[in-house]
Amino acid sequence: MCSFFIAQIKIHEWDEYEKYLEGYDSIFGKYNGEVMAVEDSPTVLEGTWPYTRTVVIQFPSQAETMRWYESAEYQQLAKHRHKASKADVILVKGRNPYIP
Repeated sequence: MCSFFIAQIKIHEWDEYEKYLEGYDSIFGKYNGEVMAVEDSPTVLEGTWPYTRTVVIQFPSQAETMRWYESAEYQQLAKHRHKASKADVILVKGRNPYIP
């Protein structure tokens, strides 16, 4: 069953965040994920949205999501994101299309 990595990010240091982005593709490409959406200005339908960026990534399984997220190389890169922003990050299991 697929899984979705969802990050709601409030960036406060864009120069530092750029360091994260510069290394992202080379690391992410080693894992079986697909970036489904990156949005800096979503349409808010209800409530408030205090974030500057929302990211949705799909992986073929929860195990693959965690293999990427917990990898030493990603965690080293993520230090730039942690320094540059505050984020709420969740992992959501995908829906099995055969179960109503």
